[in-house]
Amino acid sequence: MLVKIPELLTKEEVAYCHEVLLKAQWADGSITAGHQSTKAKNNLQLPENSPECQELGDIIMAALARSNLFMSAALPAKIFPPLFNCYQGGQSFGVHVDNAIRQVPGTPVKVRTDVSMTLFINEPEDYEGGELVIEDTYGSHSVKLPAGSMVLYPSTSLHRVMPVTSGRRLASFFWLQSMVNSDEKRGLLFDLDMSIQSLRSKVEDSPEIIQLTGVYHNLLRQWAQT
Repeated sequence: MLVKIPELLTKEEVAYCHEVLLKAQWADGSITAGHQSTKAKNNLQLPENSPECQELGDIIMAALARSNLFMSAALPAKIFPPLFNCYQGGQSFGVHVDNAIRQVPGTPVKVRTDVSMTLFINEPEDYEGGELVIEDTYGSHSVKLPAGSMVLYPSTSLHRVMPVTSGRRLASFFWLQSMVNSDEKRGLLFDLDMSIQSLRSKVEDSPEIIQLTGVYHNLLRQWAQT
């Protein structure tokens, strides 16, 4: 399931994150790459223990907490702290799949990567190329969103970042462990939740809507792992 979250960050938050990242000291992106990814990865990354990374990560975590669309699509149990990358001068990230388990640095916490996320920090017209290309059973999906918008997709997906041939692409990337680790089941719950919300926006609560809400929660109760 691929879900786009428009305007996760406010314009003011985007502007602040962009300003901080433009002044940041970047490192080689291989610092968080696995064995397979190291061979394909060519970008810059903000050191995850830097004050800038932690401050901007807190802004993003607060934005996630206020997004009902994100909560419905992801059903998060644990979220790996947001990281930040930069692509410029032809840099790219070849086809790869994300590591299955990520340990939060400095803690014993391990996060199973069920859902991968990319949050775009600058506008598409600021750079050429840099599309996030995600492969799934329905083919290839090319994603390049406005600043402040985010895409969620299964971490099992093969994906790549196309070369940035001019300008600079700034983004945050991170992962989460969902309460429902099956992408198929998450998709069913998401569709059901969106349908219930749509019905509620058109008509007052009825026995049928209440019954559908009960079905949603009973399925979640059955499938959730907390």
